[in-house]
Amino acid sequence: MSKVFKKTSGNGDMTIYLGRRDFVDHVCSVDVVDGVLKVDPANLKGRKVFVYLACAFRYGSEDLDVIGLSFRRDIWVKRVQIYPYPGLSIAKTPMQESLLKKAGEQGYPFAFEMPTNLPCSVSLQPGPSDSGKACGVDFEVKAYIANDVDNADEVIEKKDTCRLMIRKIQFAPTNTNPGPKVEIPKPLQIEASLGKDSYYHGEKISVKVKINNETSKVVKKIQITVEQTTSVVLYSSDTYTKVVCTEEFGETINANSSLEKEFFLTPLLANNSEKRGIALDGRLKDGDTNLASTTLCQTGDKEMQGLVISYKVKVHLCASSGGLLGSLTGSDVVAELPLILMSPKPAGGCNGPYSSSSSRWTLGARLA
Repeated sequence: MSKVFKKTSGNGDMTIYLGRRDFVDHVCSVDVVDGVLKVDPANLKGRKVFVYLACAFRYGSEDLDVIGLSFRRDIWVKRVQIYPYPGLSIAKTPMQESLLKKAGEQGYPFAFEMPTNLPCSVSLQPGPSDSGKACGVDFEVKAYIANDVDNADEVIEKKDTCRLMIRKIQFAPTNTNPGPKVEIPKPLQIEASLGKDSYYHGEKISVKVKINNETSKVVKKIQITVEQTTSVVLYSSDTYTKVVCTEEFGETINANSSLEKEFFLTPLLANNSEKRGIALDGRLKDGDTNLASTTLCQTGDKEMQGLVISYKVKVHLCASSGGLLGSLTGSDVVAELPLILMSPKPAGGCNGPYSSSSSRWTLGARLA
């Protein structure tokens, strides 16, 4: 174990130990969140210590919480008692065995299993003038000392708590298949397809286009865009769509002629750094991030809450009749293709049971 993450409470009575802060969602299962809490009972005076794992959606500025307004909604919470230790015999993971050596005799192991229908860590990019913590979905492991065990609304003093933020992440399928294809029939016929079914962040996306123009109009321009759709699934479902990449190609297809060509475009966060509301992969502190990854859901799974991300590629043909009034008598044809945009699995780790050939998962777009 190369690194240990730990956080100590203000009163010094508790320390959380984690061996990692990224936990992988393999679609049909999620990594167990395993850690150790060190507790010094000297100042507890009969009080009990708990640890919980919470998945929450923050939809307002953190500054407003101090005036009694809560802009954070818990999507899922699981709590366990750590001290006095319930005495339950649980099998320790190798990670916990290592952490217990660092925590010493006052260390107590804990573990949480997350359901597969929780969203991944996602944040919404603030505008240039926005301040405070970004809106989005986050996960935290928190330990606290309870004065009233049965009072869920008890206000815990900050010095009696310690917490570590973690991330729930997904990686791209390990295998790739031929990309999706769509065909729009005559008279202005277009067949569009992607080079493969999934792409990594920063990778060029191949869009193959075949056009058969059997009209009297002239195609003056081909515009290809990548759209990010964020479905906010809480009390009700709202959907927001942002264009994250646009490329225009000055191809002319005259009447009764055809074109077959491959185009490339690359959606990047660097080109959208000031666009408010674009979804980003969750990050810890000031770490690097990218556009939010496509959400993969298990087929038939219970509806996911929080933020669900999907992408589509649009191929837009701009046709006109020519002459002085051509722009007034034109028509547009649009073909849409679903896109999986994700990060690759790191070499040598984070093995998952899914691949792009599996029928056990589907895109988050099904919630859109």
